[in-house]
Amino acid sequence: MLLLNFSHPLTPEQLAQVEALTGQTVEQVIGLAVHFDNQQAFLPQLSELVKALPVSPADLQTRPILVNPPSLNFITALLLAELHGRMGYFPPILRLRPAAGSLPPRYEVAEILNLQAVRDAARNLRF
Repeated sequence: MLLLNFSHPLTPEQLAQVEALTGQTVEQVIGLAVHFDNQQAFLPQLSELVKALPVSPADLQTRPILVNPPSLNFITALLLAELHGRMGYFPPILRLRPAAGSLPPRYEVAEILNLQAVRDAARNLRF
């Protein structure tokens, strides 16, 4: 599986948690630092971010992909819309949470969110 990481670097422990939850090996992690200028329009910045992804259109459409989204909700929404357009489906995403009682703060993988399944289920609720 290809993990596109748009957030903080993932630890070996977090990657092991991902593999346990998905039942797949993380073959490659591509990390891209995300920092948008709030004083500038986001769409051109999104375009530059996606251009920097070293992944071919064929890989986006054929490889199993998991996304660790950026923290800022606006960027995440734009990125997921862009990826859906390129991939043909919503990629699953990681949800991290603070590990209980950890000092200093440490994060663990809480779950994998299957966005495509959520979308498909919501379509059944249309009237």
